[in-house]
Amino acid sequence: MITHRCHAVGCTATVPPNLLMCRRHWYMVPKPLRDEVWHHYRPGQERHKRPSEAYLAAAKRAVDAVAAKEGQAALPLGAAPVASVR
Repeated sequence: MITHRCHAVGCTATVPPNLLMCRRHWYMVPKPLRDEVWHHYRPGQERHKRPSEAYLAAAKRAVDAVAAKEGQAALPLGAAPVASVR
């Protein structure tokens, strides 16, 4: 099974390619923002590597929200590849 790392700053958990974060970090994202990420997710984007700009922006806000809750500095846009969520 192919995996990648959770996109939360400093997390080393591995997750399937269609997930943005591990379960612990994903549920730290406020529900409206999780819904926004899902709204912009398109099935298969983790395979064809062409997520929309709207998805990337929402995913970045989700990563930043977790970083803020954990007292971490947010990463610059594009510092880590973003695949998708589930």
